[in-house]
Amino acid sequence: MKTTVVIPNYNGKHFMASCMEALRRQSQPDFCVLIVDNGSSDGSVAWMEENLPGLQTIREGEKLPAAGQNKAALSGAEGGPPVYVMPLTQNTGFSGAVNAGIRAAVTPYVILLNNDTEAQEDYIRELERAIERSPRIFSVSSKMIQLYDKGRMDDAGDLYTVIGWGFQRGVGQKSSGYTRARRIFTACAGAAIYRRDVFRKIGLFDELHFAYLEDLDVGYRARIAGYENWYCPTAVVWHVGSGTSGSKYNPFKVRLAARNSVYLNYKNMPFLQLLVNALPLAFGYAVKTRFFTKRGFGEDYRAGLKEGFSTLGRCRRVRFRLKNLGRYLRIEAELIGNTFIYAWEYAKRRFVKL
Repeated sequence: MKTTVVIPNYNGKHFMASCMEALRRQSQPDFCVLIVDNGSSDGSVAWMEENLPGLQTIREGEKLPAAGQNKAALSGAEGGPPVYVMPLTQNTGFSGAVNAGIRAAVTPYVILLNNDTEAQEDYIRELERAIERSPRIFSVSSKMIQLYDKGRMDDAGDLYTVIGWGFQRGVGQKSSGYTRARRIFTACAGAAIYRRDVFRKIGLFDELHFAYLEDLDVGYRARIAGYENWYCPTAVVWHVGSGTSGSKYNPFKVRLAARNSVYLNYKNMPFLQLLVNALPLAFGYAVKTRFFTKRGFGEDYRAGLKEGFSTLGRCRRVRFRLKNLGRYLRIEAELIGNTFIYAWEYAKRRFVKL
């Protein structure tokens, strides 16, 4: 067994049946599933106990059994994957939940999968093939398609820009496109595979983030350490989007994303890079302030920025090493290039009828 699928769940009982059924149909049957329940109040754990035959419970801090040690955990009469649940007593956010799952895993790879997804049959097989192409690959992002509009893309890997905006490559474009594998800035943690031993070198997802931009942060750290992140077009998953937060924009999401954007830059950019990028970043913050003000979330966005700058002392920065200078220069060039990619994709969504 190579892979553990970690599913963070917070009040997502209504998504679990379709998510688990899709995993049961995988063409690669040799994997296990760990659902980390983030203190749900909607009866999620009770639903799992009633509807997932063979479900076993593990506590936070425990390790999953090694492959082949627990055949009794097979879920369902058809012999689906072993399924475990780790109930947490409180909501630790996306970062806390997936970190608990990564620590419990014993397989070389972990797939982080949102509960509001339906993975296609070859999803796990294709992600494993993609990450095994090189030991320098840290993560592989899947082809995410909108569940309720399957002609539209949701995500083809995440990119980051010099103005401090992260974005989903391909969002809103035709799902018939984006058919070539390519390097990306970072994987979308809603449906991606990660090489588990790299976390020991770069650290896990930053729990200070709680939720939002934590996948950009961990992918950024991997890039600084010399690893690559890729997009795999043959690993397809349908995605509802904002299944846990409930909407694209809300006060909680806007505030946390604003705060975490400050953390992201401060932690990963050396002082000189921050100085060089100060004007583009200031421009990015100004434009987003105006954008959210027009939509009624201006106070939330400004509060998030204020919290971010006032709590920078809590962040653990990536230590600058001169040997990584070439990587920083390549990353800077990519941030500039990604800004133009964002502008092009925005223009296509806004002005081109698809």
